[in-house]
Amino acid sequence: MPFTDNWQLITGNRKPETFFNNFFEDEMNKRDFLKTTAVSAAVMAAPSFLKAENKNILGLDKSAEAGGKYVLPALGYPYDALEPHIDTKTMTLHHSKHHQSYVDGLNNATKKIAEAQDNSDFALIKHWERELSFHGGGHFLHSIFWNNMSPKQGSRSKNLESYINKSFGSFDRFKTYFAKASASVEGSGWGLLCYEPVADKLVILTAEKHGNLSQWISIPFLVVDVWEHAYYLKYQNKRGDYLDAFFNVINWGDVSEQFEKILSLDF
Repeated sequence: MPFTDNWQLITGNRKPETFFNNFFEDEMNKRDFLKTTAVSAAVMAAPSFLKAENKNILGLDKSAEAGGKYVLPALGYPYDALEPHIDTKTMTLHHSKHHQSYVDGLNNATKKIAEAQDNSDFALIKHWERELSFHGGGHFLHSIFWNNMSPKQGSRSKNLESYINKSFGSFDRFKTYFAKASASVEGSGWGLLCYEPVADKLVILTAEKHGNLSQWISIPFLVVDVWEHAYYLKYQNKRGDYLDAFFNVINWGDVSEQFEKILSLDF
């Protein structure tokens, strides 16, 4: 249901800042929040509905073990499946090396923060919070990214098509905007198609690194990696050509499925 239709029912007509502050204070401590949210706090705000039982939304159910350890999710296709648009060598290095490094970094940061709490020693907490943000954003966004691509593109659902038209005017206008915004990211980062529940619409955001410039509360469900490691071996400095190629491998079936799941949640 649209967020705006249910806000008074959900919150008792409290102001948004009061509602969310009270919710997190009463329902979740910091460690529980970091463990159970579906996306990194550095990337997007984690709405309360993104609980552990809903982590299959956004394809994140294979990104952590039951005990809470983060793991590298397997690809749903071979490394050469996206040729000629995304080359085999890039896919191999990107998934097995770059993504794995974010998984390792996130597990290490999680461990160090737990040790800091156990020892009541927070001298390095600023550093480890940054590591948690950076590696968590990298892990979760990559997990979405792999599922967003496939050699078989599928088709967009009626709901997704309707929201694209409502939010951007047409699919062609969305495509141009998404590509231009993603190409404009300074240095390394991401292009993100997100659902923004407050106004019940889609928004296109960009993130430097894995989280800077993000809009909290918005939920990413189509993402494109514009770090150079995602395209440089094949496209060198031609980021625009890489983004054109990306549209040839978008798994619209997965994107539509994730969007339908998001709309089905009780906001």
